[in-house]
Amino acid sequence: MTTAAKNRRNAEPAFLLHRWPYRETSLIIEIFSCNFGRLSLVARGARRAKSILRSALHPFQPLHLGWIGNGELRNLSSAEWVGGLPPLKGTALICGFYLNELLIKLLPRDDPHDNLYRAYSETLIDLSEGADNAAILRRFEQTLLKELGYGLTLEHDVETGKSVDAEKHYCYVVDKGPILPKQTGTNESKIELSGKTLLDMANNNYSDPVTISQSKALMRMLITHHLGNQVLHSRQLLRDLQQL
Repeated sequence: MTTAAKNRRNAEPAFLLHRWPYRETSLIIEIFSCNFGRLSLVARGARRAKSILRSALHPFQPLHLGWIGNGELRNLSSAEWVGGLPPLKGTALICGFYLNELLIKLLPRDDPHDNLYRAYSETLIDLSEGADNAAILRRFEQTLLKELGYGLTLEHDVETGKSVDAEKHYCYVVDKGPILPKQTGTNESKIELSGKTLLDMANNNYSDPVTISQSKALMRMLITHHLGNQVLHSRQLLRDLQQL
């Protein structure tokens, strides 16, 4: 097999995360592929009105993409819209942008995560069907952190090893987990929440408004920590939308 053949991929399942203009007629696209993870590709000529590539490159839709190369920036060779997902609208669309921004800013390049890929696809389906956006986002955030090696501890106190008590309150400490308030240090980044919220999150149960509120605050703290100095623009857009 020649080197060119080894570096060619055909009909790979993928989603478009972001795209921006490149030179006069081309695009650079950021994709999340099932088998190769997050990649950057050059879609040459994709901004031309009659480009076959242009008609297929839509976000939040399953695609089959082909590319050539193995460097940091590869060349898109083919793009086919597979279809099957209703378009996202309104708040669900902003939530979709939030998912994409999380993947771009937290997921390393060339790092396949087939479980995360399936979770992303299922999350888009849930958003398109008008389900509870808050619960959908919390489930995806948990899956993302788990896949990145930052899985949440939700069912036991990390200091004592005892099972979380739904009737008690805990401090969730970044990079550790839930601890009874008197056990935490003064300089640790933490947030207080109920044991019931922790157990609800472990069981993917977001029927309680308190669980929804507290889990949102917890995930915001954890994701902000792992983002470092990176800003999530879609998060601010969601906040602004909720204040209208």
